[in-house]
Amino acid sequence: MHGPAQAAWLLVALCAATGAYCLLRMRSRIEEQRRTAGGEALMGFGMAVMAVPAAVLAPPRWAWLAYAAVFGAAVLHTGWAARADRHHLHHLVGAFAMAYMSVAMAAAPGAHAGHVGHAGHADAGVPVLTGALLLYFAGYVLWSGARLAPRAVASAAGGTAVLGWADRSEVALACRLSMGIGMVAMLLTL
Repeated sequence: MHGPAQAAWLLVALCAATGAYCLLRMRSRIEEQRRTAGGEALMGFGMAVMAVPAAVLAPPRWAWLAYAAVFGAAVLHTGWAARADRHHLHHLVGAFAMAYMSVAMAAAPGAHAGHVGHAGHADAGVPVLTGALLLYFAGYVLWSGARLAPRAVASAAGGTAVLGWADRSEVALACRLSMGIGMVAMLLTL
């Protein structure tokens, strides 16, 4: 990731922690939590790997192509699931964004020497697709943050029953919010 190493490491930590929590959610008693947790864990860990500073890990071109293949498969799987459940549309956009960033890095001159942020778009401005994805994820961050605030207040006031870590919907929403913030950060550096 292009930019200060400290910011990249914070993004790595945030995304890895989110991915780990999503793995815990796969053990939830609530079916909706289990259904989406695997894809969200893949996104969290994938974002963590992509955000590792280039000075530490500079993947070769084939690694970016492998990322693109994994997230391309996630796009197909999520697209199939989105036919029946509208909730999967956000996951579809997220998987598409990850595949898009992977392809951009594989196609970038010197992709073997860096991470997100070296795609060579600085002279031409922001590509339309990158801008559209930035707008989508910025809107998603604002929307999910607004949804999270009332849940956090109700939870702090004792408005919900005591649930296990894997069953807390407000924590799951906070994880989605943090992944949205991470996606904005990664798209900004593309």
